[in-house]
Formats: sequence, C-alpha cells, structure tokens
Amino acid sequence: MAIDLNAAALGRLPDAVKGPGYDRNALSAGIVHIGVGNFHRAHMAVYLDRLFATGEGQDWAICGAGVRPGDAKMRDALQKQDWLTTVVELDPAGLSASVTGAMIDFTEIDSAALVERMSDPAIRIVSLTVTEGGWFVDARSGGFDENHPDIRHDATNPDSPKTAFGMILAALKRRRAAGNAPFTVMSCDNLPENGHVAKQTVVGLAKLSDADFASWVASNVAFPNTMVDCITPATSDRERALMRDRFGVTDAAPVVCEPFRQWVLEDNFPQGRPALEKVGAEFVEDVAPYELMKLRILNGGHAAIAYPSALLGHHFVHDAMADPRIVAWLAALETREIIPTLAPIEGVDFEAYRRKVAERFANPEIGDTIPRLCHDGSNRQPKFVLPVIRDALDAGSNVDGLALEVALWCRYCAGTDEEGNAIAPNDDNAEDLKRRALAAKDDPAAFLSNETVFGDLGERPAFADAFARQLRALWSDGVAATLDRYAK
Repeated sequence: MAIDLNAAALGRLPDAVKGPGYDRNALSAGIVHIGVGNFHRAHMAVYLDRLFATGEGQDWAICGAGVRPGDAKMRDALQKQDWLTTVVELDPAGLSASVTGAMIDFTEIDSAALVERMSDPAIRIVSLTVTEGGWFVDARSGGFDENHPDIRHDATNPDSPKTAFGMILAALKRRRAAGNAPFTVMSCDNLPENGHVAKQTVVGLAKLSDADFASWVASNVAFPNTMVDCITPATSDRERALMRDRFGVTDAAPVVCEPFRQWVLEDNFPQGRPALEKVGAEFVEDVAPYELMKLRILNGGHAAIAYPSALLGHHFVHDAMADPRIVAWLAALETREIIPTLAPIEGVDFEAYRRKVAERFANPEIGDTIPRLCHDGSNRQPKFVLPVIRDALDAGSNVDGLALEVALWCRYCAGTDEEGNAIAPNDDNAEDLKRRALAAKDDPAAFLSNETVFGDLGERPAFADAFARQLRALWSDGVAATLDRYAK
C-alpha cells in the first residue's frame, strides 16, 4: 500500500524513492518564494535541496507564499505533507523519484502575513514565479502597465496591497524604517531580462504613490537577471497515480519534469546568496547571452519543428523527432542560420547545446504536443524567430531557412495539413492569419504585410524574396520535399 507523504514518512520511504539527505530541523528560511507552482518545485527547490544535502547553505530554506485565492489550494495540499514535494524525473532511461524538503513553511494567503514575513531581516531574497503574464507589462510598448486595475488599487492603497509587488514594496518600506537592509528581488520566470522586468514593475508601482521611495528602491534593491530552464508538465490525476502505483507514495501535488535543468544567474545579491554553483547553477556577470542562446536554439527550435510537424500529421513532439525529415531540417536550420547569429560565450559549446536541445525534444516521457508548440504563433514568431532574421539580414547572411520557417507558419495558418485535414484555430488572430495565408498563395506579400507581426521586415527584399520562393515551393512541391531540399 502507498504511504502518505509527510515528515513522519521520511524514515520509511520505499526503496525507489530518495528522501532529503539532511536534517530538515536544522534549516531556517532565508528566501520567500511567491508562486509555488510545479516549475518552482522542479527547479529552484531542487537546486536548494541538493545544496542542503552537501551540508551547506541551510539558512537559505524556502518559505512559500501566494497572493491569489487559488494559491490556498496549493498551500493546503503542501501543509498536510509538511511542505514536502515528490519530484519525478522523466528520464527515458528510467524514471526516478525523490522527495525534496527545501521548503519549510508557507505564509497564510494574506497580504499582512506576507508583508510581515518579508520584513523579517532573516529573509534576504524574495523570489517569484508568477508566469510571464504576471509582471504587468504593457503588450504594446513593453513598458509597465500602470493602468491595470490591480496596479491602480495598489497605487492608491499602498498599505493594503493586492499584488505581490505592492506587498514587496510594503515590506521594503517597513525594512527601511527599521534600519534593515533590503532583500534582493529575483524573478524566476521564463522571460528575457527578467530582472529588468522585475525592477520596472516594482519601481513603476512605487512611483505611482511615492516618488522618493521609488528612487530609494531603484538605488538600493538588487534585481538580478536569471535564465531558467526545465520542461515541467502540469500535474494531473495521471501523475498522482504514477506516484501512488509505481513509487508507493501518496502525494497530493507531485511534480514531473525532464532530467535537464539549467539556471544562470547574474551575481548581484548584496545580502548574500546560497552557493548554488556547487550544485550546478552558474553565476555570471551578464545573463543576456545565455538568454539569447536559449531563446534562439530552444524556443526557436520549437518554432522550427512545430509547423512542418503539424503539416505532416504529427501530434507528439517525440514522434516528430523520430521523423528524419524533421530532425535533418532542425539541425540544418540551427547550424547554418541560427547559431551564427549568436556571439560566442566563453566555455559554452553551441553545437553541444543544440544536440542537447534535440535530445530533450525527443524525450518520449514528457508527452509534449505539437499543437502546444503551434499555439499563439503571432506572438511567438516575433519573439523567437523574427529577431534572428533581422540580425542575419543585418549581417548580410543567407536567410533561406529562416524564410522557410516563416513560410511553414504561413502554410499552417492556411488551415489544412498535407492530407487536407482541417487544422483547428490555434491563435487569437487565427481568422486574420488564415485570410492572409490563403491570399499569400497567389501573393506572398499578403502575409508579410501584417505589420503587427512583421513590422517592416516584409519590405526587406532579401527576406521577402526568400519567403515568396519557399512558400511557393511548399504549395507546389509539398512540405517533405521542401524540407529535404533545404536540409541537403
């Protein structure tokens, strides 16, 4: 029979489940983490768990936190387990499970309780995983969205905030008044320059109610940039059953993830930090080159395989990566046109990273889907593909493959795969994209004229001509033949 996960069960875990390699009673909290979802517990919490097992950094344990009513469900689940989480690594060579104990507490879902905890001088880092959309970034300008209703509330009610950022400011103000040093604010979300985004949001909110305090925050609070990476699917009854039936543990909130993790951090922690470099994290002066590598090789790679895979009838990513046509296309595009746009990073082998990304895509245990990769192309293409095209054009480089990637997206937006099967709408702008894609069959410029997506890129002849040529080839010769021709 499966055992219920809690502190009392740690001494009798099944042989197949590894427990924390340290005394949790010796831990003390140095970090408040807001947003205790799957990714945080598969990533940051695992790094800390491994550090504590070395006997170091045990004053850097995590106090979890949430600010939304829905966060109470996670708090309740973890409280019954004494804040323990089982992490299952989806390694094709064999699944493994371990119980992590880096979290030792979780504040009440209450703004006053969270402000109180962050005001404690023992807390030296406040970290956040609030999703890419949780930072109040204006979609048009990329700046701070000061007109969001929650932001307006916190600006006029700074002593009773609704948002995590209002609570952070309230705690910082209390620490300043008490003569205590400010904590470091660290974003763990997957967005470029996340530290700069965090500073923009926190300082932007402060400016709306207290300009002098905003200046103090801007000058005294550190917001390090970080790059995070670990594929972490959502938890469902399937994962809970896996823990119970295969590993003999009943966990209300287990986490499954790939065995790969990467964490690159700007070394900017004035009040100290855990020595995470001893368990695989990297501390650098500038995270931006690592972010660009990930955005272009991993995220750009996802975009590259998404549309031809859908057009050829693949549903799962690992099935697409078993198709030699997709594998050859991805390798050729990244080697010839994407990697050459990256500036060298000392100690980093881009080709080795590319191979590792392809290996991760091929992992059948993850169960990632092609429809997920195809989703929201009108937002993803401008982030992951079009900047590469601009850089390549500016360098005078060939863009035939990058133009083919965009042509494949256009062909996908036309709404049918190679067998004539309908493709379900997968973009908020699907209707407009389909109209343009069908018109582009006769006039390729009809697709590139979408300035919301392409800006002035369609006016650059080297790209526009290559796109037109590749799109015509897709319609006349088919996806497989066009991919093969490029990959030769």
